Amino acid sequence: MSRGAPEKDIDENGLRVGPPGHAAAGVKGVLVSLQRSWEQMGLTRTARTLPLLNQRAGFDCPGCAWPDPREAEGDKRKLAEFCENGAKAVAEEATTRRVGPEFFARHPVAELAGKTDYWLGQQGRLTQPMILRDGDSHYRPIGWAEAFEVIAAGLRGLASPDEAAFYTSGRTSNEAAFLYQLLVRSFGTNNLPDCSNMCHESSGSALTETIGIGKGSVSLSDVEHADLVLVVGQNPGTNHPRMLSSLEKVKRRGGRIIAVNPLPETGLMRFKNPQNVRGVVGDGTQLADEFAQIRIGGDLALFKALNALVLKAGAVDQEFIDAHAHGFDEFTAQAREVDWEATAEATGLDREQIERIAEMLISSQRTVACWAMGLTQQKQGVATIREIVNLLLLRGMIGKPGAGVCPVRGHSNVQGDRTMGIWEKMPEKFLAALEREFGVPVPREHGLDTVDTIRAMQAGRVKAFVGMGGNFVSATPDTDATIRALRGCELTVQVSTKLNRSHVVPGRTALILPTLGRTERDAQGTGEQFVTVEDSMSVVHVSRGRLAPASEHLLSEVAIVCRLARELLGPEHPVRWESFERDYDLIRDHIAQVVPGCEDYNRRVREPDGFVLPHPPRDSRTFPTATGKANFTVNVPEPIRVPAGRLLLQTMRSHDQYNTTIYGLSDRYRGIEDGRRVVLVNGEDIAELGFAAGDLVNVISEWTAPDGSVEERRAERFRIVAYPTARGCAAAYYPEANPLVPLNSVAEKSNTPVSKAVVIRLERS
Repeated sequence: MSRGAPEKDIDENGLRVGPPGHAAAGVKGVLVSLQRSWEQMGLTRTARTLPLLNQRAGFDCPGCAWPDPREAEGDKRKLAEFCENGAKAVAEEATTRRVGPEFFARHPVAELAGKTDYWLGQQGRLTQPMILRDGDSHYRPIGWAEAFEVIAAGLRGLASPDEAAFYTSGRTSNEAAFLYQLLVRSFGTNNLPDCSNMCHESSGSALTETIGIGKGSVSLSDVEHADLVLVVGQNPGTNHPRMLSSLEKVKRRGGRIIAVNPLPETGLMRFKNPQNVRGVVGDGTQLADEFAQIRIGGDLALFKALNALVLKAGAVDQEFIDAHAHGFDEFTAQAREVDWEATAEATGLDREQIERIAEMLISSQRTVACWAMGLTQQKQGVATIREIVNLLLLRGMIGKPGAGVCPVRGHSNVQGDRTMGIWEKMPEKFLAALEREFGVPVPREHGLDTVDTIRAMQAGRVKAFVGMGGNFVSATPDTDATIRALRGCELTVQVSTKLNRSHVVPGRTALILPTLGRTERDAQGTGEQFVTVEDSMSVVHVSRGRLAPASEHLLSEVAIVCRLARELLGPEHPVRWESFERDYDLIRDHIAQVVPGCEDYNRRVREPDGFVLPHPPRDSRTFPTATGKANFTVNVPEPIRVPAGRLLLQTMRSHDQYNTTIYGLSDRYRGIEDGRRVVLVNGEDIAELGFAAGDLVNVISEWTAPDGSVEERRAERFRIVAYPTARGCAAAYYPEANPLVPLNSVAEKSNTPVSKAVVIRLERS
């Protein structure tokens, strides 16, 4: 039997702070993951489920997109091919707790809106479609047919299809994503905001401009055989734990690792692999050879300095540059000189350490650069990633074994969704192929991304919101503004597996559509189906659920899209929606005709390890850019002005969290127990600001708008925790800190919210 969901929340008054963890994973991590699994699923269900996670005949982890070993390349999968947080993610989805009509009858929406995200998520799996009609206080059950009628009527009643926005979470399968974008474009809009707009949009923008494709250029084997791996703005111990096993292999083979981060993260300091003897009885493996504790927002200045040192040493691959690169002379004209005083101010690093890192880069013959949200959510995130590409181009580190770019994605299929057409700005070639394949007109005008969707809802230009998975309210910036925007909609629809914050922020009419999870059997008219996903390294593979569905009333994401399409677009629509619902192979046949690199999809995806999508820079040093070559770029750091008495805040996850899903109220690696409303501040800064560790404070963000006015936002009742952050910097968990991130504070070019480098002040609560 599994324990029931918590009846009440634990607030910040229960907070306990101890020393940070000294090693990632290890036996304790295994025990924690098993305990959570037993609590949520029970012993029998745990024993049946976890051995299928990330296995060839099993299901893809609903957590991160770190790739599985490819046995065709000689890497064997372990019997337990999952990490602590992967096990937690599966336990959350495969829980025996249920949220049915009787739950909603007991709890009015106003009451649920006062609960924490943790409490909401712990109530269990949604079991039936629910509707909140205009004027009602409670969600009530509704049949599927009527639900689709209500949604279709609401969408058809809009003055224009562009008054609707269709959001996608990265957990959506390739098949569902392909049909979803086809439905949306058949309806007549490109308003397809997705979670990538808030995370790796900066990576896609920078990489498309510089190397011609917005994806990483390395394989798992490349990472593990690198001489040097840069891990920048990333905490793999919590967010991509299986990556630690790959970094351990780098060390075992004599490679070196550089960690660049404002916080010392346990996973990058020492790793105790629970799947070998050293991880059980030894001290584990020290991973980072060099830890550069950078100031928030100082990464561009650091890489500018490193490039200048590489140029000064003459350590460039001139043959590669002459054959494959463009813009080298323009780049070098501004890149050779370093203002060391400005660099020290921006980075907080001394010149000696920067020169030491440069020597490591110069001596490496195979370098991989990895990064995540710590870079992409900066105002100059795109420029910073372009500067990292400059460094790799200087050294000829694109398109060779053991070298390349590695943006590490979070959501399990966020990269696959983009490949399948989930983007508001898909290129003409894709749209034309879609039009030819299905014989339907496809709109060409670019749609709205996530930030612009919220702005449009605020202005009344978007009146209907459909969310295919995810938790839009808790994932987005400027929480109060997002809540007002959604509540102003005529219609909101959420396709979900579990209760979350977005369900209690309804439009005038709101529906919850419960769907199958990745772990569950998907039986359709032609038998059991499987879906496919794409990992961070462009490998497309099968995911096949094995558990009985949480309720007989659930529909798969594919079925939801197909039935809504039939109701919305009518029986005469040329797309074979009913056939697609019955047989997912038919969907893949069409994907093969539309999506580049997916030819012969059905056969290739049935290969034991799936197949790898083409990547011209990686495969042949071919760069499909505007110049036909890899592009050097000129990037100028803009100093972040922090007034006296203020700090720079970054939002982050706890170790008991995956994206907006909160597994528990502890952060073992940082020594925090039973509390999330905390702000981590360097001890010297705490004293200088006149506070003490444990003080209760309100956090106020200050943002200077383009017109020069200063906007303030508040998040109240946070405990100060003394933590060895970089001086002048602070950190807090999202979604609790999301109200501090201004909607209009976005990264240049990518429009990604700037959740890193928020100017804040603290006041006593």
